[in-house]
Amino acid sequence: MSALRRKFGDDYQVVTTSSSGAGLQPQGPGPGPQQQLVPKKKRQRFVDKNGRCNVQHGNLGSETSRYLSDLFTTLVDLKWRWNLFIFILTYTVAWLFMASMWWVIAYTRGDLNKAHVGNYTPCVANVYNFPSAFLFFIETEATIGYGYRYITDKCPEGIILFLFQSILGSIVDAFLIGCMFIKMSQPKKRAETLMFSEHAVISMRDGKLTLMFRVGNLRNSHMVSAQIRCKLLKG
Repeated sequence: MSALRRKFGDDYQVVTTSSSGAGLQPQGPGPGPQQQLVPKKKRQRFVDKNGRCNVQHGNLGSETSRYLSDLFTTLVDLKWRWNLFIFILTYTVAWLFMASMWWVIAYTRGDLNKAHVGNYTPCVANVYNFPSAFLFFIETEATIGYGYRYITDKCPEGIILFLFQSILGSIVDAFLIGCMFIKMSQPKKRAETLMFSEHAVISMRDGKLTLMFRVGNLRNSHMVSAQIRCKLLKG
């Protein structure tokens, strides 16, 4: 049996059968108990060696609404592709919405048709259509300030919209940029440079049987106040 283990490794186990069929290594001449090579069933690890737990939550039902109550933490825990998608989508929708509001003001006041009149003062100078309204919003929101398009004092609704735009832009920037900053600062990949020994051993230490394994750090930087957690599963 030891020879079989050396030959086929630990992925197979030798079982004894009482059938008279062709076996791998018969015990004696004639029909009788025989040994056959049967592949072992690979059990999935509960905890990977990089520290990730192979646990999936299922049958949550209505409990998924709890994730929306803490939306900031939910966004931080999402994968990078979903974070980037939400980041781009939120800014795109906000920009299009605010540009549409500036275009609506110019349209209702008739600035689109009177923009080229010499003695006429529009709400926003040099806004003729939706693309020009979109460019005005981007220049204002990003504080670019080219000076070609600007708001005038003859438009009280434009002033109110400008204040709302400033408040909304600050909230969106603080929420999304803060979320991205916290996600980038999380050391989730730090475990990739921590190596664990291939096998764990049990031996006497201080007069007691002790489970021992080794942990190595591939980086030159030291880890301060490091903590190790172990989980023991008994079958």
